[in-house]
This record gives sequence, C-alpha cells and structure tokens, in this order.
Amino acid sequence: MAVRVLSRSLLGAVLLAGAGLWPCAGLAQGAYPVKGVKFVNNFPPGGPSDILARAIAEHLQSTLRQPFIVDNKPGAGGNVGADLVAKSPADGYTVLFGIDTAFTVNPHIYKTMPFNPADLKPVMVMASSGLLIGAHPSVGVKTVGELIELGKKRTLNFSSGGNGSPGHLAVAVMNDVTGLKISHIPYKGNTPAVTAVLSGEVDAGVLATPGMLPHVKAGKITALAVTSRQRSPLAPEVPTVAEAGLKALEQEVLYLAMVPVATPEPVVRLLQRGFAEALAKPEFQARLKQLDMAYEGLVGAAASKRLADLSARYQRVIAKTDMKVE
Repeated sequence: MAVRVLSRSLLGAVLLAGAGLWPCAGLAQGAYPVKGVKFVNNFPPGGPSDILARAIAEHLQSTLRQPFIVDNKPGAGGNVGADLVAKSPADGYTVLFGIDTAFTVNPHIYKTMPFNPADLKPVMVMASSGLLIGAHPSVGVKTVGELIELGKKRTLNFSSGGNGSPGHLAVAVMNDVTGLKISHIPYKGNTPAVTAVLSGEVDAGVLATPGMLPHVKAGKITALAVTSRQRSPLAPEVPTVAEAGLKALEQEVLYLAMVPVATPEPVVRLLQRGFAEALAKPEFQARLKQLDMAYEGLVGAAASKRLADLSARYQRVIAKTDMKVE
C-alpha cells in the first residue's frame, strides 16, 4: 500500500487547531502535560501498533518534556487495554493507542463487552494498512485460488493475532465468501501467529505484512495475496485479493489513538498536533512505509464516521458467520 503524502491543508488544520496549546495552557487544572503520559497499547509488544506507539511517544517526550511511556495491555482482542483506558480519568494522561477492532469488530462478536465503546472518542486515526495472506511452503499452494481449492479437499487452519483481530475477521469473511470451513487458531499477538505459520504449526495466516515479509523473502512462508486496495510497497510482487478475484476479502486495519469521551478538547487538540507534527516528518513517513502503513490523519467527526462506517460493514459480515466469542 502506498504511503500517502500529508496534505498541507489537513496538516495545517490540525496544527492550527492546536495553536497556542503547545504546551497546553488555559486549562483550569493548569498546563498539560505536567506529568508523565501513558500510551496503553492493547496488543502485545512487537506488533505494528506497538512500534508506531513507541515512535510517537519518543517524539512527544522530546517536544513536551514529559515522560511518554507505552504500557502493553493485551487480551480479549484488545478489550483489556481499551477497558482500562475507558475507565481511567478523562485528563489526557492515559491514552489508548491501538487498532480499530476493539470498536468495529468486538462489539459484534463478544457476548458481553467490558466497556462501552461510546465512552471513548478518537484523538486521531493515524494510518491504515492491509494484511498478508501467507502459507507454509509444505501446504503446496502459490495463490489464494489454489488455497481455496485445497480447502475444499481438507480443513485448513489459519493463525491470527487473537480473537477479534483483523486476521480473525479475515478468516470469517473467507469462510463466508468461499463456503470453506477454515479453522481459526488465535494467538496472543502478531509475532507468535507468524511463528506458527513459519513452523508449520498452522497451514496459513492473515497477518501484518512486516512480520511476515522476512520469512517470505527467505522462502519460508509463501505470500499469496494482500488484503489492501493497492499492492504493498514492501511486497509489490504479491497480488491484492481483488486481483485474485476475491474483492470481498478487502480489509484494512486502522491505527488510532482514543481517550475517554470527557477528555477536554484542548488536551485532545494538543495530542492531535503532536501526532500530526510527528507524522509529517520525513523519517516518520519512511517509518510508515516500513510498517506497510498509509497515512490517514483523520480527526473529529471524520475519524468517528470512519469507525462507524467500518463497524456497520463488519456487523453485516459477522452476522452471516459464526464468528462469536464468549
């Protein structure tokens, strides 16, 4: 997926919104931040959202002169970390930094949710990326079409980064679209899910491209397709699912930051400005490309609408599958 160049108008709007708030004066409580800020990443260390969170935290720590730490709180498809932030004080010192699935997928697959998604609001939808469908070479397939034909002869098992993860959703959609009965094997994050494909513990996985790519290049995992709308710049030789005749499998992960809904807008705008300044840097643009991410930069109503639209789409898909978690 190509990295989109930051639009001047979008970046300017975010920076102007934060003008006079760097650092954030004018709040009744005083300047913000006056102490350390915690980014709660609701997936394990080493994944794309964790890498992005740590890069943003490093930038904000240098500009705001307060500690910005990343605290990984994985579990229940991201619900554990999201719940922690939803129940934290609405003061900007605890920020959820993760992906969209806790808000767009989990409410439709979990029988009970530990938090109300409406209790959190977006600071920014920063970036998006597709996933890579990869198989262990022993499976003996080179294309998604061949994988589907094999799946008609025997049950396949796919790894994902966990229940409710984008890979879990992709497996459910693939079963619905193709009529297969692929067995979903959840792991605690992208890294162990890749390891499962690499070792042959599972037949295949639908996982973040950067984690799969070194093993694809080494010939230890066979890349079949990417779920993004465009080919990945990291693996331009790999076709999209649309090119493979399976456009219904298109899927992109959103990387975002959320805070409790009552968080003061001046604090939200300051964080938006910090994120925008970081993502505008050439080195961050290069980092996004390395992570197979495309810049989004959505804030306010635009960010909320993107999440609502995705949630509605996934609800329709999930309603036709047995993708449920107790």
